[in-house]
Amino acid sequence: MPVTDGDGLREILELERVAVVGCSASAGKAAHDIPKYLLEQGYDVVPVNPFADEIFGREAYDSLAEVPGDVDIVDVFRPSEEVSDIVDTALERDDDAVIWLQLGIHDDDAVERAERAGRRVVQDRCMKPTHQRLAN
Repeated sequence: MPVTDGDGLREILELERVAVVGCSASAGKAAHDIPKYLLEQGYDVVPVNPFADEIFGREAYDSLAEVPGDVDIVDVFRPSEEVSDIVDTALERDDDAVIWLQLGIHDDDAVERAERAGRRVVQDRCMKPTHQRLAN
């Protein structure tokens, strides 16, 4: 089952390095404004967007597989039909990252696969209001 309880979410929000798959360079889009908020809160935000060289003055990577080093949270801003491949890529990494599917994004089969592999998953929940409500 995806993480939904306050204690579990608080524990995840204490992590630091967030790879944002689908991070947007366009202000006003949730996929831009939410990662910007996370950056302002002290998170190490790593943009993943094959159409941008940099976002927030940080190098943008073409894919999650190309992100160097460990990632604590894979924050997904892509359509639900792309989640399965993103989860597969996350599971291939050695960093044991939490998979966070933003509000409106879900794939029960991919979530189940990730959980069977020992990953924590948050599904269909926005990281910003969750942080505003729980982190302090």
